[in-house]
Amino acid sequence: MSSIERYRIDHKGQYHAKDFDTGDTDGFSSREDAAAQMAKNLVRINELQQKLYADKKEGVIFLFQAMDAAGKDGTIRAVLSCLSPHGVTEDAFKAPSADELGHDFLWRIAQCVPEKGQIAIFNRSHYEDVLVGKVHKLYEKQPHAARIDPEKIIGQRYEDICNWEAYLYHNNVRMVKIFLHLGKEEQAKRFLSRIEDPEKNWKFSVADIEERAYWDDYQKAFSDAINATATKDCPWYVVPADHKWFMRYLVSQIIVDTLEEMNPQWPVLPESERAALEEYVPRLSAESGAKPAAE
Repeated sequence: MSSIERYRIDHKGQYHAKDFDTGDTDGFSSREDAAAQMAKNLVRINELQQKLYADKKEGVIFLFQAMDAAGKDGTIRAVLSCLSPHGVTEDAFKAPSADELGHDFLWRIAQCVPEKGQIAIFNRSHYEDVLVGKVHKLYEKQPHAARIDPEKIIGQRYEDICNWEAYLYHNNVRMVKIFLHLGKEEQAKRFLSRIEDPEKNWKFSVADIEERAYWDDYQKAFSDAINATATKDCPWYVVPADHKWFMRYLVSQIIVDTLEEMNPQWPVLPESERAALEEYVPRLSAESGAKPAAE
């Protein structure tokens, strides 16, 4: 089993991309070993989610960011399909609509914050505004008050993000931020696969190649965002993404460890309510044909 601590960034300025190998498998000798451990994790995730849903004391957001073709969608399906739909929501944040652009940049995200007992999955997030928004300087094209200095917008958004995430944490909602860290060569291989396999053609877009030209800018944007917003309460995890089997296992381990730390419990009824329930046992036993348990 991997220690997720080596992938955890929980204070500002800690992340250095050169220290994180996108092809790392943390000593796993085979994908079969990782798959076996992941299977155990999925069982545990299911158990913990049931307790979380019943406990209703805390919510949690698992947020995924990555370069194109890193495998966000497949990882979410593989790792989180074990969750009950009653206690989970998933939101994909693509380019903002005209209505969303008419509000502050956190407005569309804030509407998707989970209630207590719920797990929310964010496929992209508010970080798009300091990733693609930063790389392409989209903020310069958006209407703003005369008092706003465009040169300060990205720095102010880092500050706003930190304050908002701290606010959520203080109000019973955790946020776990996962960066699926893909290598440039591996991305090229996956793009080729999408072109060569007719069943994957739909996944490919010319825009993917155009964005690839900004690779170095995106890597710096990720580094800057992680270093500006990583905190003990709202950490980032930098997950190697070149090997999908290891990436999915490690994400499952991060989720298990997070839920274990949250430690949800089955609710315990007060004695008065428990006693009231006991009064129904004889009647229900008679109606079901079962004998009441011996006292």
